[in-house]
Amino acid sequence: MVTTFQPMTYPEATSHRFWDRENCVLFTANAAFSTADFVVTKDNLHGGGQELNPVTRVFTGSTAGLAVNFAGETVGVVGLSYIFHKTGHHKLERAVAMLNISASGGAVAYDLAHR
Repeated sequence: MVTTFQPMTYPEATSHRFWDRENCVLFTANAAFSTADFVVTKDNLHGGGQELNPVTRVFTGSTAGLAVNFAGETVGVVGLSYIFHKTGHHKLERAVAMLNISASGGAVAYDLAHR
């Protein structure tokens, strides 16, 4: 006896364009918080402070290196969100940006509190 399988189709309601309004707002906020984190971190380092994040600490030798780190972080968030979008994980797609916004916001708040 031969049986055939039909591919599973998902409802269109769960799908959306990647560059929809919500993602544009999230990615803009993500870039803004990363920029704020860069500015506050640079100011902290020039004032004699140190970077607490061991990954970012590698790039603190120059302003350009630090800028590349934070720009790469922002591009990485968009890229990972796109991968989640293409694989149908739309909640994770948005969660990546929200998590990074929270982390950058926390870093900015910490740096400002410990000047």
